[in-house]
Amino acid sequence: MNRQLTLLVFITSIASIAAWFPSRLNAAPTNEARVTRVKNHVQIGDSKNAARGASVNDIVREETLLRTGTESRAELTFSDETVVRLAAHTAFDFDRGTHCLNLKDGAVLVQAPREARGATIHAGDVAAAVAGTTVMIEYHPGVYKFLVLEGTGRLYRPGHVGDSVLVAPGQMVFGNPEAAVSDPVDVDIARFMQTSGFIKDFPPLRSEKSIVAETRKQQHEKSNKTLRDTNLVIFGGGTQVSAISQEQTDMAVRTSTDLLAPRRVSSANRNTAPALP
Repeated sequence: MNRQLTLLVFITSIASIAAWFPSRLNAAPTNEARVTRVKNHVQIGDSKNAARGASVNDIVREETLLRTGTESRAELTFSDETVVRLAAHTAFDFDRGTHCLNLKDGAVLVQAPREARGATIHAGDVAAAVAGTTVMIEYHPGVYKFLVLEGTGRLYRPGHVGDSVLVAPGQMVFGNPEAAVSDPVDVDIARFMQTSGFIKDFPPLRSEKSIVAETRKQQHEKSNKTLRDTNLVIFGGGTQVSAISQEQTDMAVRTSTDLLAPRRVSSANRNTAPALP
C-alpha cells in the first residue's frame, strides 16, 4: 500500500512538472528570431560582423540589424510565434526579445499572438504595447503612423506620464513623435488588406480570422450609417492627406499596393480623418 501511494505521489509530481515546464518556457523572453521570408535585397549584420545577405532560416539575435532595400520584404518569427514583417527601406533590430522591438526607420507589421506575453515596439520617441494584436507602425524622423487591425494596442511616449492612447481595431494614430499623442482616426481595414504589401506579399497571418471579423464589423457600421466613406487617403509613406474623387480612388485600388482609405464617423458632429500605407 505504501509503495502504491509513493508511486502515485511520484507520478503526480512528474505530471505537475511537465505542466509547469512548458509554461515556464513560454513565459521566458525570446532572445532570437528566425528569418521566415525574404524578398529581393535583405541584409543582416551587427557591430561585430559585416552585413551580408539574409536567407530563410537565418537566426537573428539581439542587436542584429535587419535592413531591406528597394522593393524588398522580410519576415521574422520569434519562438513565441510573434511575427514581424518588414516593408521596403526598413531598418529593424530588437533586444530583450519581443519586449523591445526597435523600428529605426521604415515600416513593420507585428502580429503578437494571444498566447505570447506581448511585445513593445519603439519608433523614435513613441512606443506601442501590443498583445493578442495585429498592428502596423511606420516611422521616419519627424513622422509616425500606428494602425491596429485587430485587438487593442496602446501608443505612448515613454517618459511622458499620461501621454498615451488606446487604439482599437480600424483606428490609427499619426503625427510627430516629438509632439503629444493625438486621438485616433478611423481607417478602412478592408482597403488595407486588399492593397498592402504586408498582406499581398506574404502568406495569411494567424490572426486573419480576427481581422476579417473586424472588417465585417466595419461593414455593419457602414450599413447602419454610423461609419461612412470619405475621399481622404494617404498614399505611401508620410502623413500627407489627399482628397480625391471616387474614380481616382477606384483607380488607385487597382494600381497601388499602399493605399488605405480613411473613414468618417457620423455621430455627435464628430469628424475623423486620414489613413495610411
